[in-house]
Amino acid sequence: MRKYWLCCVLIVFPLLFGCHPKKTFLNVSYDPTRELYKDYNAVFAKHWEKTKGEKIEFRQTNGGSGSQARMVIGGLDADVVTLALAYDVDNIGKQSPGLIRKDWQRQFPNNSCPYTSTIVFLVRKGNPKGIKDWDDLLKEDVQIITPDPKTSGGARWNYLAAWGYMLKKELGDLSGLHDPANKERVDAANQKAFEFVKGIFNAKKVPVMDSGARQATNTFVQNRRGDVLLAWENEALYYLDSKGSEELEVVVPSISILAEPPVAVVDKNVDQKQSREVAQAYLEYLYQPEGQEICAKHFYRPSNAAIAEKYADRFKQVELFTIDGVFGGWDAAQKEHFNDGGTFDAIGQ
Repeated sequence: MRKYWLCCVLIVFPLLFGCHPKKTFLNVSYDPTRELYKDYNAVFAKHWEKTKGEKIEFRQTNGGSGSQARMVIGGLDADVVTLALAYDVDNIGKQSPGLIRKDWQRQFPNNSCPYTSTIVFLVRKGNPKGIKDWDDLLKEDVQIITPDPKTSGGARWNYLAAWGYMLKKELGDLSGLHDPANKERVDAANQKAFEFVKGIFNAKKVPVMDSGARQATNTFVQNRRGDVLLAWENEALYYLDSKGSEELEVVVPSISILAEPPVAVVDKNVDQKQSREVAQAYLEYLYQPEGQEICAKHFYRPSNAAIAEKYADRFKQVELFTIDGVFGGWDAAQKEHFNDGGTFDAIGQ
């Protein structure tokens, strides 16, 4: 009986005196967004409380994009996911039907990508190995740090950026890649690209292959392994800013890939948690000027044209190709390159 009355007091007392339990909201994200969403969560929490009068504790978890997606598939109660590539979001919906709606990329502007990035090189100060473009990675004395494409979205962008570079070098123009009339030339260029990427992603060139982009960055910056880090532009600029330009410098290659990290509401979870309204607002606010300012502050290329112009000096101009234009989209790229038995597996044979 005493336990019964104690339970009643614990339930009724907060209701009478307005001491409601604080709601929690979980953003499952990929490695290099730790600082971005730490700032954004604090800003959005204040915005939500001011506009809705509701206090919410915003939390996040970070790791390799593929690994994070598998955690959500396995039952992690994410309200939203902010991952490295569209394939990982699609995979959640495919592996656990109902978790994420099929047309999630139409839910927010720019295919649900509020910011973009690209792949660059982070090198030691003075660039002692003279790394200026993708070909220089194959120099005999150059050791490369990159995460594992099987677990890291950033690593898959690295891999495809290198592949696209060689296609451009061989063909001179990427516009005719999917023209049947060019099949023979394209097949030969793809073979060259395979050999080139094989030269980069092998055990002799890559002394350690971490599971996520931030781990790889720490291996390069803190543990001082390797001569060059294949990195998200935002990650490279963040470390250049935080660690000081006296230790590191960024090399922008002649051509790279437009990296488009997407965001999505985890539908089944928000319906169960009754958090759809805040989840929708949380991702929409990333597109608003305050959200875009935070993206730019953390070295992501903002999608808002005015904010992008304001921070134009921060981002060097580079020729960018797209995953759709060169590889036919993420489903095709994943199947050909990263699924079991794909070209990445063939590299190690």
